[in-house]
Amino acid sequence: MKKIFGLLFIAILGGVIALALNGIISDKESDENNQHPLREHYQAVEEMPVQQSAYMPGAVSVGPDFRTAAEMSVNAVVHIRTTFDRKSSVYDDFFGQLFKYFDGKPRRHPHMPLMAYGSGVIISSDGYIVTNNHVVQDATEIEVTLNDKRTYRAKIIGNDPSTDLALVKIEAEDLPYLSYGNSDEVQVGEWVLAVGNPFNLTSTVTAGIVSAKARDINILGSNTAIETFIQTDAAVNKGNSGGALVNNEGELVGINAAIASNTGYYEGYSFAIPVNIVRKVVADFIEFGEVQRAFIGVRIREMDADFAKEMGLDDIRGVYVAEITSDGGAEEAGMREGDIILSVDDLAVNTLSELLEIIGQHRPGDVVELYVMRDGKRRIFDVELKNRQGTIELAKREEAFFHKELGANLRELTANEMNRYGTNYGYMIEDVEEGGLLQRGGVRQGFIIKQLNDLKIASKSDIQDALQRSSEMLKLEGIYPNGMEFVYVFEL
Repeated sequence: MKKIFGLLFIAILGGVIALALNGIISDKESDENNQHPLREHYQAVEEMPVQQSAYMPGAVSVGPDFRTAAEMSVNAVVHIRTTFDRKSSVYDDFFGQLFKYFDGKPRRHPHMPLMAYGSGVIISSDGYIVTNNHVVQDATEIEVTLNDKRTYRAKIIGNDPSTDLALVKIEAEDLPYLSYGNSDEVQVGEWVLAVGNPFNLTSTVTAGIVSAKARDINILGSNTAIETFIQTDAAVNKGNSGGALVNNEGELVGINAAIASNTGYYEGYSFAIPVNIVRKVVADFIEFGEVQRAFIGVRIREMDADFAKEMGLDDIRGVYVAEITSDGGAEEAGMREGDIILSVDDLAVNTLSELLEIIGQHRPGDVVELYVMRDGKRRIFDVELKNRQGTIELAKREEAFFHKELGANLRELTANEMNRYGTNYGYMIEDVEEGGLLQRGGVRQGFIIKQLNDLKIASKSDIQDALQRSSEMLKLEGIYPNGMEFVYVFEL
């Protein structure tokens, strides 16, 4: 019995000693862990409810979500089919000459109808649609198909080659439409959607980022053109012209117009007309029927490091005023050759295309604030914008006809010019555009129109009356400054 109690006592004593030793060892390990340099990290990891990402239940993408913007856009972007009457080049080159003199009577050329496709954007519930000028220019018939497959005939409200924009109208109500965004606020790197009908595939949406702004790609072929495109890497192809460029909120920020390509197909970059230009041009079409162009009255030279060094300038910001044009707003405001324009209405300007984008949002008679550097000192000039003729008068339809349809601008002769050329009436053609009807017909800058469609031209109302005489033919009679007389006849 004593032996049993002895063994039990030894067992109890051993347990007590073991517990005591375990407590001492635990306290020591606790002290060591508290002194470990990564102790806080370990605690954070232990306290955070961490799971391996590959197995996280309900994991979702954190990338951009375009579903809302796409849903808002596809129903407001339309398919446009246009029909054109184009002369056969074979007929013109051979058969046209043969039959022209077959019986001694002039004959009208037969026309071969062609069809083309593009896109457009509904901008109002009552059927106004903006697209590219090159989509609808010279079209004899325009058919618009909505995303729900309804089809309408459209008419042109206005079109402008200098911005490559056009406005057409269909007779419909309660249409879905896109709201204007603000292209000045669009930033490089921002996600955008291109919505249109490439390859005749309706309601196609592609995504990309804004790669650059205020790009001049020299595609419109006119010294008065406004080229200040938004460059993106959203895929755009044939048929996308006139479609929408929208931001992630579904707002219209541009009208897709061109691609940079050696093949005619998308190769990486596309270009859109900024919506702030679109908004102004559309408003002009609706209010006046024509675009109202405004000018500062300067000729610009862009700045670079070599030019700045040549001119002894320490800063290459801004654009250099190479010339002040007479009777312009800049001259009246006191600006001089050599001034450097840094900003317009608090918007920084470093390229000609940036300057054109800002001024292109204004009309003659508007006043803009120019922040200018002159002789190392900063100055502010309030400049009243003028039209091509140096006045604030808004453009008339007959003047716009020459600009849009014929590719030239008209101006009234001055008193000195009338004395010099021996006439007391006439209008001079200036700024003949490359590829325009008059340029193709051999009319050169400086030609003075004395008679139009056999009517003497002494006023703007005479021009309008003369144009109303015929919708199929245009006859110009006049002289060049050297005294040579010419007659030009064009089939419209």
